[in-house]
Amino acid sequence: MPRTGRHPARRVRLPPAPRHVHLNAAGIDVGAGSHHVAIPPGRDPEGRAVREFGAFTADLFALAEWLRRCGIETVAMESTGVYWIPLFELLAARGFEVRLVDPRQLRNVPGRKSDVLDCQWIQQLHTFGLLAAAFRPDDQICVLRSYLRQRAMLVTYAAHHVQHVQKALEQMNVKLARVVSHITGVTGRRILRAVLDGERDPRVLARLRDRRCQHDEETIARSLEGTWRAEHLFALWQAVELLDFYQQQIVACDREIEVCLGGFADKTAGHTLPAKPRTTKPTGRPPPSMSAPTSIASRASISSASTASTRPPPSKSSRRPASTCVAGRVTNTSPPG
Repeated sequence: MPRTGRHPARRVRLPPAPRHVHLNAAGIDVGAGSHHVAIPPGRDPEGRAVREFGAFTADLFALAEWLRRCGIETVAMESTGVYWIPLFELLAARGFEVRLVDPRQLRNVPGRKSDVLDCQWIQQLHTFGLLAAAFRPDDQICVLRSYLRQRAMLVTYAAHHVQHVQKALEQMNVKLARVVSHITGVTGRRILRAVLDGERDPRVLARLRDRRCQHDEETIARSLEGTWRAEHLFALWQAVELLDFYQQQIVACDREIEVCLGGFADKTAGHTLPAKPRTTKPTGRPPPSMSAPTSIASRASISSASTASTRPPPSKSSRRPASTCVAGRVTNTSPPG
């Protein structure tokens, strides 16, 4: 019998239908001014499967109570900015299993065109167990992380004002940054304080160098021959004041971190961190008060850390220098009263 060239029809095996993993699941679309919440149909006595709640604290309590009445046990929400944090913490404290979802898992899904559809889609995906939770540590680590992030932000702000100090010096053609490793180091601090006190003699300023400074007094004196214009001196004074302020805030933040770390169990087993190798030619080191305390590194099991030094109380040199400006130049300067 001749072949017709046709193959018998093959039976295609369809994948199994997705099964419900979380029967008591809700989905929340988080916003700045309101939150849209979706629950399984038939749970609300009034027949509402989607409700909108405000973002005030009283509204969050009402949201949690409504979920409790509807028999919800697990909630999925999209991590939108920082607006999810109060709602996440409240629901977790109320005993709900809260799952924080990375928006990248949802952004490529077609058909999501409104907040109502968003929360319904999140609820449906969470019901079938298709949403992976983002990592969130326990509350004790979250508290420590908040302090550490605050400290990192303060260090960043302080670094900006170091650049402002350098800019003010360059505008007066004072090349201090060329002859010291860091203008907020020992030599740089001494010279800046003396300048703000009214000293302008380059040789007198050069004698303030630390003995470990690589350049001699003559080279440093040549770098300190500047124009000393009043407007740039004012900018320098403000930059130094702001730098001092942020370093004081860093020290205060370090104290809060120490208190927070006091509640952690010591897992060092009596061992101390190895000493950080000392470089022969330090370049671009941050000022001492920007370094993390050693105990912070020890308790948090960080590989290396440097000890933060507490700054002395501000002296009168931190105040604005009195000056008389004639034809754009400082003709007479003296420290304030």
